[in-house]
Amino acid sequence: MGIKTYNPYTPSRRNMTGSDFSEITKSTPEKSLCTSVKNNAGRNNQGKITVRHQGGANRRKYRMIDFKRNSKDGIPAVVKSIEYDPNRTANIALICYADGEKAYILAPEGLQVGMKIMNGAEAEVRVGNCLPLTAIPVGTMIHNIELYPGKGGQLVRSAGNAAQLMAKEGKYATLRLPSGEMRMVPIVCRATIGVVGNGDHNLVNIGKAGRKRHMGIRPTVRGSVMNPNDHPHGGGEGRAPIGRPGPCTPWGKPALGLKTRKKKKASNKLIIRRKDGRAIK
Repeated sequence: MGIKTYNPYTPSRRNMTGSDFSEITKSTPEKSLCTSVKNNAGRNNQGKITVRHQGGANRRKYRMIDFKRNSKDGIPAVVKSIEYDPNRTANIALICYADGEKAYILAPEGLQVGMKIMNGAEAEVRVGNCLPLTAIPVGTMIHNIELYPGKGGQLVRSAGNAAQLMAKEGKYATLRLPSGEMRMVPIVCRATIGVVGNGDHNLVNIGKAGRKRHMGIRPTVRGSVMNPNDHPHGGGEGRAPIGRPGPCTPWGKPALGLKTRKKKKASNKLIIRRKDGRAIK
């Protein structure tokens, strides 16, 4: 998908860019695969803000994506349309199985209307097909990868991303993730062949604050410009340092660089190399 620019008839339009939606073939979603989304504006059941900087988004429907792709093994499906999804960076594809059932999947790069795809171990190694890692050759680029068999894809689902299958040994397959991390996943887990589409998404320049408000993101203010009763970094005459050993959140917890992953997390043993290049001890 390409990037389009605008004539600068206002200052905000000068640097704004957007997707040209050249891959999109259908503008309205499949009604039977949509559900409503409640806008909580970051508030809990008491009406108190528990997640800051949220609220005011455009109304949108949630498209139910089939991340598992394990209920129609061996049944061919035809791609009916490529659609825009406001809930994610990737585009989605509407597919129709031979028995008439429809589903949404993530649209990989190169998937076009009319192409046939299939799920299951007997499917070909072709873009859009979903197979267990046992049936995928080493070196293949994959996405929508399961961490636990049957749970559905959890890894590598955003636009332009792909992981590479590096090795298969015993019960586990070794993957190189987009972050550079090397980790093992059970070899019976499923993955979809190809690179997630809409790779130009990261080149879009938002251009103005109002466009962020349409996404449901409210303004963020630095703690150092607040009052001391609002933030630990606040207060002082003029531009003052934060006055603490390190930066912290509005509630006094350490921030910016503090590692929050549990050192005894069970899945640590499956990580071979971190994204920073360090090996797991």
